[in-house]
Amino acid sequence: MFSYSSGNKRIGIAIGDFIIDLKKAEKKGIFGAIDLKDTLSQIVLNPFIGLGKKVTNRVREIIQSELCTHGILYDNKDELLVDRQSSRMHLPVKIGDYTDFYSSKEHATNVGKLFRDNNNPLLPNWKHMPIAYHGRASSIVVSGTNIKRPIGQILPIGSDSPILATTNALDFELELAFIIGKETEQGEQIYIDSTEEYIFGMVLFNDWSARDIQSWEYKPLGPFLGKNFASSISPWVVTLEALNPFSTKSISDEKELLPYLECDGDYHLDINLKVYMQPDNQKESLITTTNYKTLYWNYAQQLAHHTINGCNINVGDIMASGTISGSRKDSLGSLLEITEGGAKSISLSCGLERKYIEDGDSIIMRGYSFKDDIRVGFGEVRSKIISNS
Repeated sequence: MFSYSSGNKRIGIAIGDFIIDLKKAEKKGIFGAIDLKDTLSQIVLNPFIGLGKKVTNRVREIIQSELCTHGILYDNKDELLVDRQSSRMHLPVKIGDYTDFYSSKEHATNVGKLFRDNNNPLLPNWKHMPIAYHGRASSIVVSGTNIKRPIGQILPIGSDSPILATTNALDFELELAFIIGKETEQGEQIYIDSTEEYIFGMVLFNDWSARDIQSWEYKPLGPFLGKNFASSISPWVVTLEALNPFSTKSISDEKELLPYLECDGDYHLDINLKVYMQPDNQKESLITTTNYKTLYWNYAQQLAHHTINGCNINVGDIMASGTISGSRKDSLGSLLEITEGGAKSISLSCGLERKYIEDGDSIIMRGYSFKDDIRVGFGEVRSKIISNS
């Protein structure tokens, strides 16, 4: 979703430095006799997504064809194309529910070594099912939204009693998330071979974490104030069909899975991911380079597990991958891992050092896929941390 010249929110498709205004394109007759039921006039994508993939894929195909010919789009480019730099981006969907998975073996192992048993970092259930929890949807914000430093209960080192304070261990988590494109009824299950029918597309996702708040509160029920203050997503939704050329084989399972999680198809995606940190008035510093395909549990297994008990899903629901970490030191998806729980500092290109995120720091995540001269970009998700005072 985007807006320009102080106008209303609009649905668009990003093409290089421009955005195609789809409502104006519809008025010019680009989509022919397709009945889009006024969905292109809405302020979120949910009604458009709800038309189903037969329609949404056809819209995408028509735009692709128009970009390759001197047709309606070319003849009306001055009216239909909007400069991206002069546009304001908005949250693309109305999010009803949000689920956060824990699907990177490397990340789970690193965290397990920090807080549990160095020799047995993974809990017994981890290789048998995609672990997840339900998060807070109301605090998911679009790229460009500043994040206030959160407050919560923190247990000072050496103390038996907590204090209420702002976090001193603010962290990012590099993730991708998929957006549900088709609803189900309560009691209905989605199986591996039909999961793609229910996924509209994917976005970059930064699941902020206050580690000192989280470490005090997470037992026995898991994250709460340490996570629910904000998550940031990119404004552009990349459809699953656009990502099909980058499909790849799943990681070999080390445990025999229950039949509903067995997965022989190419349900992993080759998506390059990078994270940058930028203190105020300084240049960006690259701190992480990794790939979505390193995840142990893929999106099909995540959705199949999510619904095996009959949990219903709705258009616009968002399901995040969990922190994506690779096996190299420069491929870790959180500062918790990079700094070993704040024990070590990282050096930025501007000469500053960081253990966690400070006020005025921006975190920028970017992603893209590239194969055989086909490139699909996710844009970026960028947010600055500001003081709570």
